[in-house]
Amino acid sequence: MVGPGQDRLRRVGACAAGLMGLAAGLAATLLAPLPAGAGESDLRTRDTLTGDWGGARTRLWNRGIDLRLTYTGEVFGLLSGGATTGASYEDLIDLEVNADLEKLVGWKGGSAHVSLLQIDNGGRNAADLVGSLTDPSNIDASPTFRLFTVYLEQELGRAGSFRAGQIAADDEFLISSTAAPLIASTFGWPGIAAADFPRGGPAYPLATPGARLALTPTNETKIMAAVFSGDPAGECPLLQNPQSCNPHGTTFSFTGGAMFMGELQYRPNPSQEDETGTAYRIGGWYHTGKFADQAIGNGNDGTIIAIAENPASPIEHQTNWGLYAVVDQVLWQSDTARVMAFWRGGIAPPDRNFVSWYMDGGFGIAGLVPGRPDDVLTFGVAHSNVSRDEAARVRSAWRLFGYPTKVRSGNIVYELTYTAKLTPWWSLQPDLQYISYPGVAPIGPDGLPRPVGDALLVGLRTTVAF
Repeated sequence: MVGPGQDRLRRVGACAAGLMGLAAGLAATLLAPLPAGAGESDLRTRDTLTGDWGGARTRLWNRGIDLRLTYTGEVFGLLSGGATTGASYEDLIDLEVNADLEKLVGWKGGSAHVSLLQIDNGGRNAADLVGSLTDPSNIDASPTFRLFTVYLEQELGRAGSFRAGQIAADDEFLISSTAAPLIASTFGWPGIAAADFPRGGPAYPLATPGARLALTPTNETKIMAAVFSGDPAGECPLLQNPQSCNPHGTTFSFTGGAMFMGELQYRPNPSQEDETGTAYRIGGWYHTGKFADQAIGNGNDGTIIAIAENPASPIEHQTNWGLYAVVDQVLWQSDTARVMAFWRGGIAPPDRNFVSWYMDGGFGIAGLVPGRPDDVLTFGVAHSNVSRDEAARVRSAWRLFGYPTKVRSGNIVYELTYTAKLTPWWSLQPDLQYISYPGVAPIGPDGLPRPVGDALLVGLRTTVAF
């Protein structure tokens, strides 16, 4: 007899097989030799699937308007371990409108940007399968139509630029260009930020009001400083999903204090055309809000007791902070291939943060297959260390209620992915992830927390630029 979990796996497996078969057929057609005289209007060579719209796109750009529509869809299947059996499908439609205000209204050096998101996950996402601290997918979010970022930007000549509006820190801060092809969310917005910043911080899918100043004192160096609203969800109950408190990105929260970020970048061989080369970044963040102690609180009689014993009030720490560093390093390159390595690490105080330190690293190889210089093979490993105070809180709770469950000390993600650039507008990306020490699942049939086994997932992502 086939169980519901097995049936879901079979259906998603058939869906994935069909998708891969369709992709293979389309790839064979698109990658066949071009006929003599084929030009930029050919489907296989144009930058976007829909082309120039009969010249309308060029006319819009000449007036200062650039429209970009991108579809990203993916399927994940859980092969072993995790929180539940089955598979997931999620997709994201991203519409970006960029305006050159000098062309449009004569505002010298001015530009505007709007990003709109349509998000769907078919009822559940990859994170539901695993139950881990970090999400296996960087597009996972609650299904909705959402305003993401909207801002004005002023170029300051060669000195830099200033940006203000609803902005996202993960657009510019704490990122590695080598790790960018990886699908697991922690390789984009790292686990230490997603876990420690209130409501995940100003990152996909929740941007916040803020301002950013970028200065370029030399061709090799860049200094960035930004201030963001402290809580992207606004007024929201503690245990409620922050995305449901700001369901369409229009809350424009100014609550929760303020968060400041600063970063210094150094590129020994800068190129305006290529920002994926060697780069070194150091930075930090400072939050003015209040942060509850992870392990202890105030008892009714004024004594300090464990959180598990239900204290009368929390012990709150004024402010929070963290430091980080990022390295992208070219190890070897030729005219058609490149080998890159990346490393990223961060620390935060353990008494007020879920994750006290974080580290990831890996490599990317572009042009591994002869004749395919735009394809990239990427591998990454990430470790999010649960702070000693958070571990102590969980340990005391297990002891109080007599639960035998092992306390999680961290979360390790291994990912291997290959991005196949089939045309300038279409890519396919098979993906393999192994997540160690995911965490603890909801209460099981016996009334006890159920440990979650190490999870093995396989996925396939497709990205189309319209």
